[in-house]
Amino acid sequence: MTVIAPTPALLEQLSAVNDRFERSTPLEILEWTFARFDGDVAMACSFEDVALLHMVHQQRPSTEVIFLDTRGHFDETLEFASRIEREWSLNMTRTVPGPEADEWPCGTERCCELRKVAPLGRALAGRSAWITSVKRADAPTRANMKTLMWDEKFDLVKVNPLATWSDDDVAYYLRSNGLPEHPLWAQGYASIGCAAMTEKPQVPGDRRSGRWVGVDKEECGLHEA
Repeated sequence: MTVIAPTPALLEQLSAVNDRFERSTPLEILEWTFARFDGDVAMACSFEDVALLHMVHQQRPSTEVIFLDTRGHFDETLEFASRIEREWSLNMTRTVPGPEADEWPCGTERCCELRKVAPLGRALAGRSAWITSVKRADAPTRANMKTLMWDEKFDLVKVNPLATWSDDDVAYYLRSNGLPEHPLWAQGYASIGCAAMTEKPQVPGDRRSGRWVGVDKEECGLHEA
C-alpha cells in the first residue's frame, strides 16, 4: 500500500475538497473517498449506530471495518457488533489492547490511550485514509471538526462523512433504511462507550453527558477538532 505524506499539494487538495464537502451528502463524500484512495482506506466503527457503516457497506462492501474491543464494552455492544458482522458479512478486524493495558482499567489515566488509540494506530498502519462517524453535533469538543482533514496522530487522511449531520439526520436514515439500533438505545442510553464509564445522559439534551461521569475527561483521544 502507498503511504501518503502530508505534502503541501495534498494539504491544499484536502482544503479545497473540504470546502466543497460542506455542501455534500455523506454518500458523495464516500464516493470521492473510495475513488481517491481505492482499497487503501479503512473504517473505524464502534457500532453505536450503523448509519455510516450501512453507507460504506453499500458502496464498498470489502472495506475493512475496525472494531476496537477495549475489553470493557457492554455485552450488548459485543453481541450487536457480532450480529451485524454476521448478517452483513463484514470484513471486520477486532483490535485488542496489549498486556501493557492491564494496569490501566477503564476510567484510569491511560485507559483510552492503551485500549483505543494505540490499537487503532496499529490497525491503520500503512493505510492512506480512515473513515469515522464523528459528528459536530456530538459534543462541543467536536464542533469544529472538518469533514476531511490530515490526521497528525495517525499520519493519514481522516474522513468524517457525517460531520454536518445531526442526531435527527442519523435517526431518519436508520428508519428510512429499516436498520437496527443499538439495543441500549431503547434503555435510555444515548452515547455508548465502555460499560464502566457509560451511564444514561445526566443532562437532558446532552447525549454525551453520560460518558466518563465523575472523571475529568471529555474525549478518548481519537478525535480532536
